[in-house]
Amino acid sequence: MLNWSAAELAKVSGVGPATIRRYEMQKGIPSANTTVLMMIKKTLESAGIEFTGDPLVNPGVTLHVSK
Repeated sequence: MLNWSAAELAKVSGVGPATIRRYEMQKGIPSANTTVLMMIKKTLESAGIEFTGDPLVNPGVTLHVSK
């Protein structure tokens, strides 16, 4: 939705690019450090992504575009 690469997300979030790529390869919610996931979540939210629904049952995202 943001057209970011793993390297871009890593740079903006402060999370290592290898960690981002490892999370991308996992199915569902990644087995990960909660602090790292929250860093990624906050980065995406600050870029306009809204996480919706229940992550286990009905996950979704919405992109809020600035006008």
